Amino acid sequence: MAGFNKNLWASWRMEYIRSLGEEQVQVGCFLCHYWSSPGQDQEHHVVWRGESAFVCMNRFPYTNGHLLVATAEHKGDLTDLTTEQLSEMTTMIRSAVALLRDVVHAQGFNIGYNLGACAGAGLPDHLHAHIVPRWGGDTNHMAVLGDIRVVPEALDPLWNELAGAAKSAGLRT
Repeated sequence: MAGFNKNLWASWRMEYIRSLGEEQVQVGCFLCHYWSSPGQDQEHHVVWRGESAFVCMNRFPYTNGHLLVATAEHKGDLTDLTTEQLSEMTTMIRSAVALLRDVVHAQGFNIGYNLGACAGAGLPDHLHAHIVPRWGGDTNHMAVLGDIRVVPEALDPLWNELAGAAKSAGLRT
C-alpha cells in the first residue's frame, strides 16, 4: 500500500498526451488551425489577433496565465519573419505582459522562444513565444519534490478575464 501513497493523479495530462498525435492528424498545426478559425477564438482561447500574429492561452500551462504569441504564417524560425512580423510579435509580447500584470497581478515573467526540437520546441515548425507569469515565492514543494506544478485557475474563466481586458485596452480582437 505504500506505493499507492506515492502516486499523484493528474488525469488532465492524458488530454495533452493524446492531443500530440490527434491534432497533428486532424488539423495539422494547431496554431495554423487557431489562426484560420477566428469564429472559434473562445474555444481555442485566442485572446486577440493582429495582422500577422495572435495571442492565445497555453492549454497546458506552466503557470496561471501562460500565454503564447504566435505568427499567423507557418514559419519556424526568427529568420523566416519579415521585420514587420517580428515587430508585431514583439509589440504583442509587450501588450500581453501589461495585460497579465493587470489581470493576474504577475510580478515577473519568463519570456522566450524555443527554436528547434532540441531546444524544447514542442511545435518546432511554427514560431511562437512563451510568456510565463511569475510571482515571488511561486516555486513551492510541489515543483521541487513532486516534479509537478499546481495551476490555480481554469482556462475558460481566465480567458474571459484576459479577452475582456484586451478589448478594454483597445487591442485588436
